[in-house]
Amino acid sequence: MSLLLDLFTIVAVSSGLFFFLAGTVGFLRFPDTLTRLHALTKADNLGLGLIVLGLLPRCPDLVSALKLVAIWALVQLGGATASQLIAEFARRGGGR
Repeated sequence: MSLLLDLFTIVAVSSGLFFFLAGTVGFLRFPDTLTRLHALTKADNLGLGLIVLGLLPRCPDLVSALKLVAIWALVQLGGATASQLIAEFARRGGGR
């Protein structure tokens, strides 16, 4: 059973890192602000979700697991809010 949990953790965290890398490549390669935001928010949300999912079996107790989920939810909320503010600024002519 421990080998299966190890394998699940490795696959989930590696997949999350892949999405972080894909978001970074999209941020560097896309031409304008809105497409860059799209690449970052989608890839980072999925990447962090997969990393949290991979770390959940490693939590020693329920409180630690809930802390991980709470961190993920707060990052989701903060990322969405920041992206909306940046997109509004870009739409009004502040971005390129």
